[in-house]
Amino acid sequence: MSQTLVIVPTYNEAENLEDFVGRLRACAADADVLIVDDSSPDGTGDLADRLASTDPAVHVLHRPSKDGLGMAYRAGFTWGLERADYTRFVEMDADGSHDPAELRRLRNAAHTADLVIGSRWVPGGRVVEWPWFRRFISRAGTTYARLLLRLPVRDATAGFRVLSRRALESLDLDTIASHGYCFQIDVTRRLHRAGLTIREVPVTFVERRLGTSKMTLGIVAEALWRVTLWGIASRRR
Repeated sequence: MSQTLVIVPTYNEAENLEDFVGRLRACAADADVLIVDDSSPDGTGDLADRLASTDPAVHVLHRPSKDGLGMAYRAGFTWGLERADYTRFVEMDADGSHDPAELRRLRNAAHTADLVIGSRWVPGGRVVEWPWFRRFISRAGTTYARLLLRLPVRDATAGFRVLSRRALESLDLDTIASHGYCFQIDVTRRLHRAGLTIREVPVTFVERRLGTSKMTLGIVAEALWRVTLWGIASRRR
């Protein structure tokens, strides 16, 4: 069994999934892939099953309904931790925004870190074809979280990551309630508080070309609300 598990949450990614998995397997042939599908009505789950039937390194976890990015990762992490051979866990999106060719650099950095973040906002990182308001939301959100929670990172909401088994085992996954992208902030702050090593590696983030973004005002509001509460609680401590 591979020592690396790449977890790919999906919801209505039938247009992107096959190409993404193909590129991922070409760039990281030694890694296993777990597709966590939230009962996509566009047939993504069925496509994932077909991919798994032809490649023993591809696995599928079907969830009964759409329940957010955070809950999908919780389920994927739990699935992976139940299998003792996995020592590294990778988070990637299936929409093409995360380039599998950059995974090697993140995995190399993971030899000396418990959390490696593929960062858009450190020197060398960049975003391609994003409208100004997406850039503003991302940069403002991560700056707010960084300052309020005293996080030593420039891209707290990034979804291209590598985590060690030790990092995941230090988390009480059942207590993570974040559903949207603030799940990434929540994990980062917990690992920072635990004193684990965090590194950022510059990556290029490319806007999806097919399908629709899952970003909503509700996701932004959840992140703002939870980060504010965490910040108040940390200052009281």
